[in-house]
Amino acid sequence: MVRVGFVGLGVMGGPMAGHLVQGGHEVTVWNRTPTKSEPLKAEGALVANTLQELAENCDVIFTCVGRSEDVADVVRAMAPHAKPRTMFVDHSTIEPSMARTLYSELKDQDLRFVDAPITGGSMGAKNGALTIFCGGDHDDVVHAMNVMLPYTKRAERVGDSGSGQVMKLANQIAVGGALVGLCESMAFAQKAGLDINQAHSMIGGGAGGSWAFENYGAKVLSHDWAPGFSVKNQRKDFGYCEAAAADLGIDIVMTKLVNQLLGELQKQGREEDATAALFEVYFK
Repeated sequence: MVRVGFVGLGVMGGPMAGHLVQGGHEVTVWNRTPTKSEPLKAEGALVANTLQELAENCDVIFTCVGRSEDVADVVRAMAPHAKPRTMFVDHSTIEPSMARTLYSELKDQDLRFVDAPITGGSMGAKNGALTIFCGGDHDDVVHAMNVMLPYTKRAERVGDSGSGQVMKLANQIAVGGALVGLCESMAFAQKAGLDINQAHSMIGGGAGGSWAFENYGAKVLSHDWAPGFSVKNQRKDFGYCEAAAADLGIDIVMTKLVNQLLGELQKQGREEDATAALFEVYFK
């Protein structure tokens, strides 16, 4: 049993923390909106009143929050109160440069940091079937992966600090292509007068099939735009992708296009909708 802290109990973090509780760990949680802690408290988790309290009582601390600055804020708030060798594991998607900065800052304080962004969507979190890209020192990553087992389908070390985030950005580029492929294909079929359910079934079962067809396709068919993964968060990730690509000197044309199309939804005040709502951009 490891004394685990979990900060950030949203669509992804809440189920992940639940799996840790069910896995037999002593889990202490904290969330900016306290009411989100209540379901986990009912399952047996402890609820910290402050980040300081959580840091003082945990050996491994997971974060699953929003942007780079959000991760920096919560980690830097906890670090001065953590015991030596406490491990921080960040499941958020942030800039690789921020992951490397936090790794260096914590190392100077005799603390450890692993960047471990996740993919698999809300269903992957609920089913304990996430893929996790881990960057950091080898032994730290191995330890982190052992603790993360209750919600892991596949976890691997992909390199030194920051590499997990780089791999996640590569993942998000692929996700963007699959998303626009699904939405554009289904919009084309519907505008052509085809049975969209039949189109989804036949195309998804052939060479045009993808994770997006299987998981987001149902949302398109039912016009269910509840996240899932929101337009706002996808655009945040694409912004990091574009910045990293510029540093590498590669033009990620498709990703920029998908980001622009999602931007049209955001302008309509739909940033909290699921990314599959991109389908409706084609019906102006």
